[in-house]
Amino acid sequence: MRCIPQFVLLGAMLVTCGSRGETADEALTRATAAVQAAAPRAQADPARPIFHVTAPAQWINDPNGPIFHKGYYHLFYQLHPFSDQDGTKYWGHVRSRDLARWEHLPIALAPSNDKGEQAIWSGSCTINGLGQPMIFYTSIAPGKSAFDHAEQWAAIGDDDLIHWKKASANPVLSEALHGEKKIYDWRDPFVFHERNKTYLVTGGHLAKDGQAAVNIYEAEDPALTHWKYRGVLFQIPGAPTAECPNFFKLGDRWVLFVSPYGKVQYFVGDFDSDTCRFTARTHGLVDYGPNFYAPNTMLLQDGGRLVWGWVNGFSSGRGWNGCLSLPRKLSISQNNELKQVPAPELTKLRAKPVVWRNIHSGTTGEVLQLPQTNTLEILTEIDLEKATAVELAFKSNSNDAKPLVVNFDGEQLRVMDVKAPCLLASGGRKLNLRIFVDRSVLEVLANDKVWVTKTIPPFDAHATLSLRSEGSAANFKLVKVWPMKTIW
Repeated sequence: MRCIPQFVLLGAMLVTCGSRGETADEALTRATAAVQAAAPRAQADPARPIFHVTAPAQWINDPNGPIFHKGYYHLFYQLHPFSDQDGTKYWGHVRSRDLARWEHLPIALAPSNDKGEQAIWSGSCTINGLGQPMIFYTSIAPGKSAFDHAEQWAAIGDDDLIHWKKASANPVLSEALHGEKKIYDWRDPFVFHERNKTYLVTGGHLAKDGQAAVNIYEAEDPALTHWKYRGVLFQIPGAPTAECPNFFKLGDRWVLFVSPYGKVQYFVGDFDSDTCRFTARTHGLVDYGPNFYAPNTMLLQDGGRLVWGWVNGFSSGRGWNGCLSLPRKLSISQNNELKQVPAPELTKLRAKPVVWRNIHSGTTGEVLQLPQTNTLEILTEIDLEKATAVELAFKSNSNDAKPLVVNFDGEQLRVMDVKAPCLLASGGRKLNLRIFVDRSVLEVLANDKVWVTKTIPPFDAHATLSLRSEGSAANFKLVKVWPMKTIW
């Protein structure tokens, strides 16, 4: 099949997609050169985030294969190396010792055209029973539609997770496992372990017009190259598909994440490892914003979990496009709700704070001068008292710029044009907000439960913060603002 060209101007040379016989190593060389050529322009852009993970340049989407291994947090991501728009995917790679400072590593995976592979999509990373690092991902052959024909491939890594080779057993999972059952959009393998067994889930749907379902498989050998199909783990009510499923244990509960071409959903419930079926008890949204998608989670040494999502919605033409959300630590509340807090290690990025206390602000408002930077973390502890609503408005010096407004009316959080239910604890009148501004990215967390992620126009480094309330004065007991340093 003929390769559809994708072009990038590399110096004076026009680089196209590789030939049908191009090896993965040849593709990696070409991709690395393209990213290096684009990096100076991308990294000079004043809108590019500095404390969110980005590629050195070009297009980035789904986080892939987060894994903690031998003292490092490794994080892969979908990368299109040849432009800042969507295109053929590779796997980029970063790592960190402490979740605060990160380093770029060589591109990990490329399509193996010489092995009949046109595209490599999202997946996960684990250590197999032979002690080998192993990546699982969705492979698409030339000329095949991902909608109705896909395979799950694997790559074996060295002990540093830097150099990877495609497994000789590929495909490690094929559609033949399903017998007469047809699964459409079969993609995004995620591996987990339970009771000395290894399982893998994939997303997709059971009919051409929907019926989203997460399917589950069980490994039959320590090398994780032979699998058996265990059926449908869970069907997603009302969803057209179930991209990027993550299925994992938190405490004594099981959690399922799915990305159904819309806001990311979570389900909390119980897993029967004998029947391989999941029963949901509660259901909610991981993030209420329009720019958070395809999250992937990392198992920590203490059994905890971190999650990153893809932050999308940026404009093209800047030499970069997309980033990953801040890492969030996950837990389950007593009533089976998902709780998410910024990873504690992010405090290492804070510079000297500016602090205000006990500001009783009514309808006239109180204006605070923020530190002169456009990378900030803001912590507010608010006692609504008898106020019916409170508002925080970040205002630019420019008369033309619209203020960035966060509003709460006792039942609903509103971040610009995004609305999210946010009920206070019974009898409570307390609202705690964590707000992260990273140039063109905004992340807002309310009471450790409700997240909203938005892309925004580049934030003004000379902005003010206006505090006001309605009905009666609220007490802004604490407003603490830290300039944030780069993760690089």
